Amino acid sequence: MAWEDNGSGAQLDWSGWIKGLGKQARRVREFLGLSQEQVARVAGVSQGAVSRFEGGRGLATPLLVVMKVNAALRNAVSSMDSDMLSDDARNLLLLNERMPGWNESAPPAITKDPELEELVRLYRDLPERQRQRLLTVVRATAAALGASLDSLPAERASYTDAG
Repeated sequence: MAWEDNGSGAQLDWSGWIKGLGKQARRVREFLGLSQEQVARVAGVSQGAVSRFEGGRGLATPLLVVMKVNAALRNAVSSMDSDMLSDDARNLLLLNERMPGWNESAPPAITKDPELEELVRLYRDLPERQRQRLLTVVRATAAALGASLDSLPAERASYTDAG
């Protein structure tokens, strides 16, 4: 592994850092429900380049590819309701970069609520037909627990009525 002086006297594992960056990019892409092909199209790179970057094989990936993928994901995340984003995610959007040295065993959360991130991932992992069933169960559970379904937008409320 390549070790470099990062200017503060501490050593930075570049290979580990780029692998962590790729893993985080994949988490964000999957959270957003985008395919590698969709990200590649928006970023103007090949799907293979996105795959290599996410898979930690990005050491030879040109910095321009990494920046383009990051910009495509940042653009998609910035269209989300900022109140839903975690402080770390908002800061990353503001900084326009990812700072070295973050804890790779606990990457920054995408949303303020880690359970929401898990729920979205579970939803995205289901086949399209099963997603409606999950939503029906979640709505019924929320109603049983006292959540007001009246606050749902009209298009969502119609799904609830359809069951």
